[in-house]
Amino acid sequence: MYFKQIQVQGLGCFSYVLGCPGKGVMIVVDPKRDIDDYLTIAREEGMRITHIIDTHVHADHVSGAHELASRTGAPICMHPATPATFAFTPLPEGTVLEAGVARLTVLHTPGHTPHSISLVVADLARSEDPWLVLTGDLLFVGDIGRPDLVGQAALEEQVKNLYNSLFVKLGNLPDYLEVYPAHGSGSLCGKGMSPKPSTTLGYERKHNPRLQYASFEEFALAMSQDFPARPKSFSHIIGTNAAGAPLLERCPLEQALPVADFERLMAQGAVVIDARDGAAFGGCHIPGALNIGFEKQLANWVGMVVAPESHILLVVNDRAGFEAMRVELHRIGYDNILGYLAGGMQSWIYSGRATDRLEQVGAPELAQRLKEGQAPLLLDVRTPPEWSQGRIAGAQHMPFAEILQACCTLPTDQEVVVYCGSGYRSNMAGSYMKSHGYANVKSLAGGVLAWSRAGLPLVNQPAA
Repeated sequence: MYFKQIQVQGLGCFSYVLGCPGKGVMIVVDPKRDIDDYLTIAREEGMRITHIIDTHVHADHVSGAHELASRTGAPICMHPATPATFAFTPLPEGTVLEAGVARLTVLHTPGHTPHSISLVVADLARSEDPWLVLTGDLLFVGDIGRPDLVGQAALEEQVKNLYNSLFVKLGNLPDYLEVYPAHGSGSLCGKGMSPKPSTTLGYERKHNPRLQYASFEEFALAMSQDFPARPKSFSHIIGTNAAGAPLLERCPLEQALPVADFERLMAQGAVVIDARDGAAFGGCHIPGALNIGFEKQLANWVGMVVAPESHILLVVNDRAGFEAMRVELHRIGYDNILGYLAGGMQSWIYSGRATDRLEQVGAPELAQRLKEGQAPLLLDVRTPPEWSQGRIAGAQHMPFAEILQACCTLPTDQEVVVYCGSGYRSNMAGSYMKSHGYANVKSLAGGVLAWSRAGLPLVNQPAA
């Protein structure tokens, strides 16, 4: 049996290829929107894609099912109850699909969504006994799928479904079964996932904290609170996947925009995302631009800050940077990408147009100012667990997700220094505040990492 896990860094998405080169057939499960990996495998291994399976309607990334179906003619397969508005092949519980020696048996495992499925896989070349299970967003390595994405009204029912799927449906499967989830570390569909890409049922039963509750009541209490932040993009992505994602352009045209055209589109309301690193952005950027650097979790942060329907302009260093950004944005359904600034930030500067800066305050400088009683409003935009592990004395806690809602309630004329773990989120938050009228906002260069390495103290830091 041919088996391959394909990872999307940053989003924490996993997709799978299962097949049989001997018979020349393969199945793709939970494909990402950019599909070249699957087409390359099919070509190089001499296999034809016969089925495309989505384990559920995804919330955090746009499915590549329609893109792949358009190129291969293979049917899109999902649970019969899936709320899709396009035609698909239903996979009720008990359905068996075979791709040569690869046999997939469908389990209906609702909880993350009401229509989620898992796939129990056997390699018939070795045995008819199951070897592994693709759990979709039901069971992760070290965590389980969040049940809240379908809405508060259905949460109680979803928690019951989740419990039944984990402890009854999967409970009937042997400990030795390998577990391959649809997500890993970096995904917002759970909050405690391990970076390890696979596990076993037996190990998760012993060590996954979400499988250790003594009763359903304890499980239900834990599952009704404290979910990860929900990005603006999730509702848009769910709607896009339910309707069927539009096909991407086959041969995109050059989209390098001269300064005048870039400025004209800005004036028409386009959002400018500057994907350069924080130091470059801080030194000089286009007024009103948002700094979302090209980091491994870029797509999640864009989903937090930018409305999905926005028209987007990019500031990157070159064409390759634009292409990389476009792939990341397409993966989460941000398709209205108008282009990038030809010549990069340098062309804007040479045109004589206005620029802005987000001052980067060094850790020693900030420490000296605090010591001398010249304290600015100090905002810590990290998560509550990060905050509880140690913070700069005198800081106010305003997690990143909250600052997007609450920053406009702060006095705009006050000096503000924003900090996070490494400076990435603080630059995003600072650029967001600057675009909302905060002229005197600054970012702590290097965040808590730089502060600690400078030998400066944090309060409420646990003992080593």
